[in-house]
Amino acid sequence: MTKLIEAQGIRKKFRNREVVKGIDIEVYQGETLALIGTNGAGKTTTLSMLLGILQPDSGHIKRWREDYRAHIGTQLQSTPFFEGYTAEENLSLFAALYHVKLDKEQVRNKLEACNLLEARKTPAVRLSGGQQKRLAIAITTIHNPQLVVLDEPMAGLDPRARHEVRGLMRRLADQNVTVLFSSHDMEEVARIADRLILMHHGEIVAQGNPEALLQEHQADNLEALYLRLTDNE
Repeated sequence: MTKLIEAQGIRKKFRNREVVKGIDIEVYQGETLALIGTNGAGKTTTLSMLLGILQPDSGHIKRWREDYRAHIGTQLQSTPFFEGYTAEENLSLFAALYHVKLDKEQVRNKLEACNLLEARKTPAVRLSGGQQKRLAIAITTIHNPQLVVLDEPMAGLDPRARHEVRGLMRRLADQNVTVLFSSHDMEEVARIADRLILMHHGEIVAQGNPEALLQEHQADNLEALYLRLTDNE
């Protein structure tokens, strides 16, 4: 499997607090990788270093190509849609920002793929939470990135919306797109992730295939495993 990112011994300190403590991470082409952990575990800082937003204080990060930023799509918990513009118009505007030329038929196809065709004339800020999340993912993938990074993609969604977003993530995986996502929902991680990385206090306390980790630690489910490995307060 092609390795997109390899981080070795990366550390990051803010003021006098070391928030990432010499961790190693590998990200492979076509995998769905979950980054989980307690609040303040260093997940966001780690993601920022992997994406090149922050530079590690020490350690090394190797990426699969020099122009890697042009081949990454990032979706934060809140996407700043253009207010006053429809879902369709937002998709076209973001495409222009990515220097992607889309004709009307291509815009329609992308909206249809995200189950947003009927809502295409609705102002983006008036879409439901699930619709906004799907539109955000459509925007994130508009330039056909090799790596998609999603921050809490299921947060605040009802079961139907979670099901639809989960389907989008699986379709990305089917297209050999690497999906790296953070989550606090262990049920979703169990359903989606090929591999997970569990961080706690700036360190990696477990990583691997979810089923294999459950067997290794003799845990009934990922929530039980999560609680066991982070119960050292």
